[in-house]
Amino acid sequence: MARTKEFNEDLVLDKAVDLFWHKGYNRISAQEIVDGLGLSRSSLYDTYGDKRTLFIRALKRYRVRETGGMITLLDEAEDIKKVIRSIFQASAKDCSGTKLGMGCFIVNSGIELAPHDDEIADIIKEGRLAMEDGFGRALERGQEQGQISDRQSARAFGAFLVNNLWGLKTYGKSQPDKKVIEDTIEITLSVLEP
Repeated sequence: MARTKEFNEDLVLDKAVDLFWHKGYNRISAQEIVDGLGLSRSSLYDTYGDKRTLFIRALKRYRVRETGGMITLLDEAEDIKKVIRSIFQASAKDCSGTKLGMGCFIVNSGIELAPHDDEIADIIKEGRLAMEDGFGRALERGQEQGQISDRQSARAFGAFLVNNLWGLKTYGKSQPDKKVIEDTIEITLSVLEP
């Protein structure tokens, strides 16, 4: 008779996100994962197989949770510039708050693993394209309403915003200067002015 799981897989994946986000994939040991998740090795490996599988599931969970939340904001936005500003300001807050020095889990994983792991690279690319599409849809609505410049396509602006957002998150890993972050946000958003 199969045993029932005595833990919530979503909560475990959220803890795994935090563990991998803090230490990266290569710097965390199997024992640190077991200790951090509060599971036995057998429960961990019976459910997730191995460290890499757990990492991939955690990365996908983060992408769905974080990217999905941002895309929902963009899809529901009426004042496009205001929502884009709030996304960038939330990222800036992360750069100086409790997530100081952490950057973005997706970006960090891309830098650490994507150059030599095609599966991770594909997950990162899917996340980036989803963000670009989300920004692009919102920006297209903004262009139709006269809120956003039409000097570039909505798609080009979307890629530009994701690139700047990810750059901001990368900069946030290195004792960022608040003024530099504020200036970066203002210059980035000024490009969207009609």
